[in-house]
Amino acid sequence: MKQLKLILAVLAANFFLVSVSSAADFQAVMISKPSDGAVVSSPVTVCMQTWGVEVQPAKKGVNDGKGHHHILVDVDLPNLSNGIPKDANHIHMGDGSTCKSINLSSGKHLIRTLFAKGNHIPYNPPLTDSITVTVK
Repeated sequence: MKQLKLILAVLAANFFLVSVSSAADFQAVMISKPSDGAVVSSPVTVCMQTWGVEVQPAKKGVNDGKGHHHILVDVDLPNLSNGIPKDANHIHMGDGSTCKSINLSSGKHLIRTLFAKGNHIPYNPPLTDSITVTVK
């Protein structure tokens, strides 16, 4: 019986250590506004939240665990080893903001967020989220 209790205690301790380690390494981004499937008017305000990474302006450089948001509209994720393009479908938020108003035409749109370091190179694996909205 003592041996069984010892084994259970060791297993519980290992589970706790793995849980704490995983929580400390957790990195994620989420689009918090608008909600997925929302019907909206243009301009659309898109807001993001982060966990495990810090939002900062691009001018602060390349720092592990830090970076800024990009909004991708109606496009797939770019090659993660290259910088994110800057055009009408790839909106940079290098000022360190977490919300941005964007003009979208009427219809259905895929909106993605992609978090990247100060040099606009995304994290790999990507810190991303996506929603679909319909602009009336």
